[in-house]
Amino acid sequence: MIDRSGLADFLRRRRELLRPADLGLLDGVRRRTPGLRRDEVARLANISTDYYARLEQCRGANPSETIVASLARALRCDPDERDHLYHLAGFSAPARYSGGYVRPGVMSLLDRLDDVPACVVSDLGEMLWQNTVARIALGWTTERRSDRTANIVWRWFTEPALRSCFPQEDWPRHSLAHVSDLRATSARRGGDADVIDLVNDLLRRSEEFRLLWERHEVAVHRFDRKRYLHPEVGVLHLTCEVLLSPEADTRVLAFFPTAGTDAREKLGLLRTIGTQDFRTAR
Repeated sequence: MIDRSGLADFLRRRRELLRPADLGLLDGVRRRTPGLRRDEVARLANISTDYYARLEQCRGANPSETIVASLARALRCDPDERDHLYHLAGFSAPARYSGGYVRPGVMSLLDRLDDVPACVVSDLGEMLWQNTVARIALGWTTERRSDRTANIVWRWFTEPALRSCFPQEDWPRHSLAHVSDLRATSARRGGDADVIDLVNDLLRRSEEFRLLWERHEVAVHRFDRKRYLHPEVGVLHLTCEVLLSPEADTRVLAFFPTAGTDAREKLGLLRTIGTQDFRTAR
């Protein structure tokens, strides 16, 4: 539902904060109000001055999503301000995308978790970054020898050797989790080329993926318990917590020792062993 008074107040305050020079406009000789004039905002947003004035006066027809987007650009809103403007107008904010960028603060935080494997993955399953404990214990790669070398979902369905890191009886559950999570991503941003390409390529390459995809099961991956088969310490029982970023297309995966197992001791042993190359198929 539109918040007319909030929308009017936000538009007016954003307009007053801007200076003509910020938008390549001339200051002019007389300005009776700080910031931009209403007619200048209306011109930048490609709407009539009268309609814009009514929005600031809590009157007139509700703005469309197209008009809200134009106003956000005209008023030079940053992503948070743009989202706020959409919410005031009664719309869901457009999805944000990180483009695979991992903030330095996130990497610094996860590197300080010296007893918990943690990594950052995209919503399509691409491994973007991992801390030292994750490299030692899980052995996933972030090296891109090809377009999808670091994509866990792609490798799960196209490289059988990857599954040797998990007990065979767990494979069906992991397969379904990958597909149902990808189905949620596809629904959220299915028009994006990277989503379409990955899904179509998997449909062509994997019969198992195709059959699971046709079941149309959907579930965002937020929590899981996993068993990893490590060549030095045997089975690692880990509880995976998934933390979504504000953009929702990157996720932090933190793998805590599962209560009641010996995973904590085994992780401690692996940290002592260090980053030796065990040459396992991960």
